[in-house]
Amino acid sequence: MLYDIRQTTRYTYASPVPFARQVLRLLPVARNGQRVIAADLVITPEPTERQDGLDFFGNRITTVAFAFPHEELTLETRARVAVDAEQAIDAEATPGWEQIRRLAVAETDLGPLSPVHFLFASRVIAIDDTIGAYAATSFPAGRPILAAAFDLTRRIKADFAYDPEATDVTTLPGEAFAARAGVCQDFAHVMIAGLRTLGLPAAYVSGFLRTLPPPGQPRLEGADATHAWVAVWCGRELGWIGLDPTNGVIAAEDHVVLALGRDYTDAAPVDGVIVTSGDHQLDVEVDVAVVG
Repeated sequence: MLYDIRQTTRYTYASPVPFARQVLRLLPVARNGQRVIAADLVITPEPTERQDGLDFFGNRITTVAFAFPHEELTLETRARVAVDAEQAIDAEATPGWEQIRRLAVAETDLGPLSPVHFLFASRVIAIDDTIGAYAATSFPAGRPILAAAFDLTRRIKADFAYDPEATDVTTLPGEAFAARAGVCQDFAHVMIAGLRTLGLPAAYVSGFLRTLPPPGQPRLEGADATHAWVAVWCGRELGWIGLDPTNGVIAAEDHVVLALGRDYTDAAPVDGVIVTSGDHQLDVEVDVAVVG
């Protein structure tokens, strides 16, 4: 699939911001099964400083600083991305989950996508016995890793209500789990907490969804903004497999990866520090259109 992606992120501040330094993760990069044909980020007003690069996990980051007062910040992403069709995987033929757990802790690779980085508690995801007990229902002894993880994906879809009013960006996984409600960020965090509590590597993925589904198929939740899902490590041969607990599906051609990390804080679209007083308003518009 070939997509044209347009995202506009607009901050309106209650009072002028005299200084800001921010890290932006708003541009996709080439990854396994994904090619970036073109990508551009227009920042208004133009920052005093701008530097583009990659972070440890291979995410494309833009570091900016504003050394002058401004009352509004607009970030416009335009990209054309090709996503290859996923090869069908027999979930029942994947290795047993206990084997994956043993392989993960014995892994000697320390590269960005090594499972060792995604086994332990991170800044907002704790090892949680309550969530772990919920996840364990999908992981009886000997069950293949992908079959078990996909079962957990579908259970979260069935058991949790998609409710943008139930949580906010600061909500912790335990709180979302107790409420059985939230948005894609919450569902991804809950699933990751459950998997890591069982000793399995799980990563947080942010990105985009196709805005309009193929004829006859339902529109996916989260398609009107940046989305979030989970990548589960299934061994060296299969690598990382994306699972979307918000929609109860395996991440495939409808999903375009923007950034990944241990949790939301590693993949946040906008991070940093601003000097100001008062509140601000955030408006985000996303459109993912099929080319041709």
